[in-house]
Amino acid sequence: MFHLPKAEMMEKIAVQVRSCVKCRLWKGRKKAVPGEGNVNAKVVFVGEGPGYWENIRGLPFVGAAGKILDGLLESIGLRRDMVFITNVVKCRPPGNRDPKPDEIEICTALHLERQIRLIHPALVACLGRHSTRYVLSKVGFEKVVSITEFRGKTYKVSFLGFPLVVVPMYHPASVLRNPKYRDELESDFQLLKMLLQKRRII
Repeated sequence: MFHLPKAEMMEKIAVQVRSCVKCRLWKGRKKAVPGEGNVNAKVVFVGEGPGYWENIRGLPFVGAAGKILDGLLESIGLRRDMVFITNVVKCRPPGNRDPKPDEIEICTALHLERQIRLIHPALVACLGRHSTRYVLSKVGFEKVVSITEFRGKTYKVSFLGFPLVVVPMYHPASVLRNPKYRDELESDFQLLKMLLQKRRII
């Protein structure tokens, strides 16, 4: 299916992300954030979009929310080099606003869906409502208003032509806004751990 090694294919996508001008978000970016990690990962984490430090460094989840994510990964026996981490939009929305539906549609079709097809993971962990809405809307869930009604559950779906388990979670940044979400987020990661152990991935 692929004529180049997966790492080279992923780098080609990254190069295209860094030069992309297909939606309005490129106008305010310092650096686009293609994503990073293991191209053979069994789990892909999909967040919302780059924040301040991600926009500066061109890497995903390197600010305060990233530190929380790193701790959660470590708590279930994972490291960044074992997973792939990315976002539904690759450029920071101005003022850290929510990404707009057309921005998500353009960016996922051009970049994220190609990344997921290339990696072919067993699980996708959706961090927050925007990534949850994007993934589940592709498999028949028309309305995803709040992450609360979807987190804590798993969804076995056919996504982009192959079977996948979707695990909606709170976004790590939610803990920064309200510490009460930490227990729920830790519970989300324990659910993910159980799924990975069941498949003998960890």
